[in-house]
Amino acid sequence: MTKDTKLKFVREYPINASAKLLYPYLSTPGGLSQWFCDDAREDEDNVFNFIWDGKNHYAEMTGLRTNKSVRFLFLTDDKRHRPDGPYIDFHIESSELTQEQFLKIVDYSNEESEEELEELWDHLLQNLRELVGG
Repeated sequence: MTKDTKLKFVREYPINASAKLLYPYLSTPGGLSQWFCDDAREDEDNVFNFIWDGKNHYAEMTGLRTNKSVRFLFLTDDKRHRPDGPYIDFHIESSELTQEQFLKIVDYSNEESEEELEELWDHLLQNLRELVGG
């Protein structure tokens, strides 16, 4: 049996938008489907379905703090938890000193290439910035 190796990718992206403006793009299916995935849906059990390239990826929203942070814990195809499951954290942080906003991304996944993840997130954040005008 092989051990799943996970990569923990952490980046902070400056973003010129208030937490209130940004938060719905991180926490609602409508907001997420505009920049993060091809489509997003939420079922009656509060399980999110992120759709990329026609494939379903189920995730449970955990660690929710309004206008601050949200975590999506990815589930198996039958919507079950898995040991050491992959997750994505979005944290909205601001610098007291400069009043700048940052979006901190923690992507804990089976992805093997940090470069590919960086490219992916740079692209996603570019989309998000265009949406929020930041």
